[in-house]
Formats: sequence, structure tokens, C-alpha cells
Amino acid sequence: MYKKFLVLVICLALFVVATGCTNSSNEINDTGNSEVSGSVIAVGSTALQPLVEQAANQFMNKNSKAQVTVQGGGSGTGLAQVASGAAQIGNSDIFAEQKDGIDASILTDHKVAVVGYAAVVNPSITVDNLTKQQLIDIFTGKTTNWKEVGGQDQEIVVINRAKGSGTRTSFKQYALDGKEEVQGLEEDSSGTVKKIVNETPGAISYLALSYVDNKMKALKLDGVEPTKENITSGKYDVWSYEHMYTKGAPEGAVKAFLDYLLSDEVQSTLVPELGYIPVKDMQVEKAAK
Repeated sequence: MYKKFLVLVICLALFVVATGCTNSSNEINDTGNSEVSGSVIAVGSTALQPLVEQAANQFMNKNSKAQVTVQGGGSGTGLAQVASGAAQIGNSDIFAEQKDGIDASILTDHKVAVVGYAAVVNPSITVDNLTKQQLIDIFTGKTTNWKEVGGQDQEIVVINRAKGSGTRTSFKQYALDGKEEVQGLEEDSSGTVKKIVNETPGAISYLALSYVDNKMKALKLDGVEPTKENITSGKYDVWSYEHMYTKGAPEGAVKAFLDYLLSDEVQSTLVPELGYIPVKDMQVEKAAK
């Protein structure tokens, strides 16, 4: 009787374990691979948005029961949303410690890429290089005509990102040495900035290199081009990490999505294709200031 009772207990235990496995967020799909299920909301940086959106599409193609929603709004919005629990991931061009009102101690940083920034101008502008001081003078309103920096006689139209933008914070810190920008036009998204610069005579702004294509005119800074080689070597210093913050350690579908973003499939192909740089390629580092 004792042996029969023991066998019964073991069988019941095995049944409970098997039942628990079937309720996991990782199920086996028709191809025999583990398939993730669950929903993820990622909000924030528009500089990082193209990478997260494409990675999300690829991730969902592999995991039909997973839903990843990607939204912009700027780094400040992303950090606020993830800190409050309104989103599972906050996308940011800046360290959480750099954003006022954010308790960075409750957030976990996941660096998924590096992005460079460049000053961009309307294609009709003849200038192709500025010194850092010339750039500062333009964005602080001291220089107001392109002829003052070797260009044509044309008024300079400065276009900024909104104050919650991580792109603006990074460009201000690394390209403008923290100097306060002149008040002028402000836009909420990188895509809008790109459109306005291309359509506005005399315009200058700045964009993440993930938005700079052969239709955009990016300027050299002190004679140095904003290229991957110059960024990774430290010759061109206007760059930042692309962060994806979570509130605490990620679990379930959130962890699976972040793991996918850091996988070789994304880092070796999608990251460089979209104009970003894998973190592992960097020969220099930056810390929160």
C-alpha cells in the first residue's frame, strides 16, 4: 500500500509540473521553437524609434502571440512613462540621471546601441563645415546670417527639438558645450525636423544619424565628419547611448524583446543598416553627467 501511495504522489507532482509549464509565457510553436506571448509598450526617444519599430516587427513575426507597441514622444516622456508604470520600456537618448524629476534608482538601464548626431542644413546652404564656436554662435543667436560663416547672404533659421527631447539634451551637451539655445522654432519629432529643414531656406537643426540620408546635408564639425569610424574612435564626440529603461529587472515578454534587441541578429544587421552603432564597437565610453 505504501509503494502504491508513493507512486500516486509522484504522478500527481509530475502532473502539476506539466500543467504549470503549459501556462508559461513561452510556448512551443509549430516549428518547435519557444514562442513568446504577452504585450509590451515601449515609449520615448524618436531617435531610437526606427530601430525599436523594426526590431518589434521582426520579433512579432517570430512570436505571433506577442504584441509590441512602439510610440515616440521624446526621451523625457519615455522616462516618465516607465517610471510611473504606464509603459514597460522607456526609450531614451540620455541617462535617467540626467532627467529632472526621474528616480533613476528604480530603473534598469539596457544600452542597445549608440547614435551620433549631426548639425543638418537646408541643401541650398553652401557651408559644409563649422567650428564648434561657430555652431555655438549660431544656436545661441550671436550669428544670424550664413555669410558670417563663409556662406551666402541669407538669414539663418534655427530649428530646435522640444525641451523634453533627449536629442536636444545630447546635442546641447556635446556640440554646444551646454550653452542655452536661442528661442525659435521647436518641433516634437525628428521626422518633422527633417522635413522642415529640407523645405526651409536657410534652416539649420540637428538630427540623429539614423535620420540622415543622402537627401540631407550634414555638416562637419571642426573638419571632422560624423561617421561611424570617427565616432567609435572618439574623433567625433557628438553621440550618445540609446537606452531602453525598465522599472526593475525585466521579465516575460519584456525581457524576451530586450534580449532580441541585443541578439546578434539585430546588432550585426539591423543596427548598422538603420544608421546606429553597436555598443561593442565603441573604443570610448561616456557616463552620466
